[in-house]
Amino acid sequence: MDVDEYLLHVVDVEATCWEGQPPPGQVSEIIEIGLTVVDLRAGERLAKHRLLVRPTRSEVSPFCTELTGLTQTEVAGGQTFTEACRELTKQHGTRSLPWASWGDYDRNQFTRQCQQTGTEYPFNQRHTNAKVAFTASYGLRRRPGMAQALTLAGLPLEGRHHRGDDDAWNIAALVLDVAGRGQWPTG
Repeated sequence: MDVDEYLLHVVDVEATCWEGQPPPGQVSEIIEIGLTVVDLRAGERLAKHRLLVRPTRSEVSPFCTELTGLTQTEVAGGQTFTEACRELTKQHGTRSLPWASWGDYDRNQFTRQCQQTGTEYPFNQRHTNAKVAFTASYGLRRRPGMAQALTLAGLPLEGRHHRGDDDAWNIAALVLDVAGRGQWPTG
């Protein structure tokens, strides 16, 4: 078996957000992409990456800064969404490995933003909703949020919640927990 067969990308994005509806003319856009590489066979998180993305159709609100810690000034120094997607495919090989996210938000946000910007989708179709896998593994009726799932699994929350790189790192720990129970979906 190929070593890459056991590798998985765990992805988490942060996007512009508001306490209520977006201001007129603004749309939610990805401002940070967190990526953790996981070796399912070894049960290890191998690498943690962070890409800042400069929004073009929205601004970081005070609510968003409070939630994520990201500021408009910080993300203004990021790369374009198209450049970030190219980096994901060229430097991180995101089309060659399966990937997972906590829920479907990240996958749907990438799909929407790629369509809106004419950017090539940076992942393949081998996506696993880690929240669904965790819920099934633990026999839960309701799908927990990431922080609650960490508590249920007896794992610490590392870093800052609602930061892409830290959340991807924590989701990867949950993926490894499910895999360690022999219940991570394959195929």
